[in-house]
Amino acid sequence: MPMQLAYASTYPPRRCGIATFTRDLAGATGDYRIVALQPPDGPAAYPSEVRHVIRRDRRADYRRVAAELNRSDVRVVSVQHEYGIWGGEDGDAVLDFVSALRIPVVTTLHTVPQNPTAGQWRVLSQLVGASAATIVMSTAAADLLGRTYDVDPRSVDVVPHGVPDLPLVDPDMVKPRLGFATAPMILSFGLIGPGKGYEAVIEAMPAVVRACPTAYYVILGATHPELLRREGEAYRTKLVGLAERLGVANHVLFVNRFVTRAELGQWLTAADIFVTPYPNRDQIVSGTLAYAMSAGKACVSTPYAYAREVLDGGRGRLVDSGTPEAFAEALRELIWNDGLRRLVGLKAYDYSRTMIWPAIGASYRRIFDRVAGIDMLALRDHVDHAAGAAHARAR
Repeated sequence: MPMQLAYASTYPPRRCGIATFTRDLAGATGDYRIVALQPPDGPAAYPSEVRHVIRRDRRADYRRVAAELNRSDVRVVSVQHEYGIWGGEDGDAVLDFVSALRIPVVTTLHTVPQNPTAGQWRVLSQLVGASAATIVMSTAAADLLGRTYDVDPRSVDVVPHGVPDLPLVDPDMVKPRLGFATAPMILSFGLIGPGKGYEAVIEAMPAVVRACPTAYYVILGATHPELLRREGEAYRTKLVGLAERLGVANHVLFVNRFVTRAELGQWLTAADIFVTPYPNRDQIVSGTLAYAMSAGKACVSTPYAYAREVLDGGRGRLVDSGTPEAFAEALRELIWNDGLRRLVGLKAYDYSRTMIWPAIGASYRRIFDRVAGIDMLALRDHVDHAAGAAHARAR
């Protein structure tokens, strides 16, 4: 019989990339229950697999739910970590949760800052130390843990970001289903907010349209819930205004909604080119880029850490400067050179076959099986002793 697992994370209907990731991962690994991390504006109701809810800003909830799991038949707890989804300063409430668990913890790191604050460094280092296993989604992240957080990279498991098993199809066969003509479609998707770099692509569109008057750029996704709560649609309005001032409003289309998995698959297969113009060069994972590769898209990206790794070997185009001029040049080349665009997309598609969810689920199951019998109290005693010895040597 498969052992029962618990996943501690945000979870749908919460509109969050980590929530979607957790739903797909849990579905690929078997018997499970969900511990949902709920922000103040979180959903009022969850699906039946959500057996526990931690109110993000209620510290007592963390130890209460840990005690409930300790009394259950759960054998391993999978913690999804990103600073903003956990309560406390720098998300340090996650340490309350894991320290109260007597069950082995496997932590997946969605963020590893290259230049962490003192608080971020403490939380991440202590979380890794309290976990029976740590998973990252790129070798760049594993190397960064070694350089910056004094973690032995050999003790870290690298498991790629999971992706859906999408068909490799001609985009022009799919566009009419979405109501579009068979013209070159450039696509970005994800929760909308500052820091995504969409301005650079919008500013590139006048040059792209001069070269190909039918080309258009689709920005697919709802505004991030936290940003929407604080500022409303001010950022999206700013992007719309930019397209209007540049005279490309008819070539930059905003689809303002959080799409289902099925609809997202249609948009990805309909696109000719996918763009991640993120200005943060340290970004260690991008689920949107991984998804685009799974659809066989020719991807154009700024050279952040994850993009450099997965687009290596001709699997995409890196725009080193991240300027509108550089984006325009890369986009024009791929629009006009059909053979090159298909070759780049095929290389990305072939690479992504090891990332489809059944394969990722099997990798996680092997890690869960490996740690299921670990005595967490003994592990933490060992980690505390090693940390104390290191401190003594340093003095």
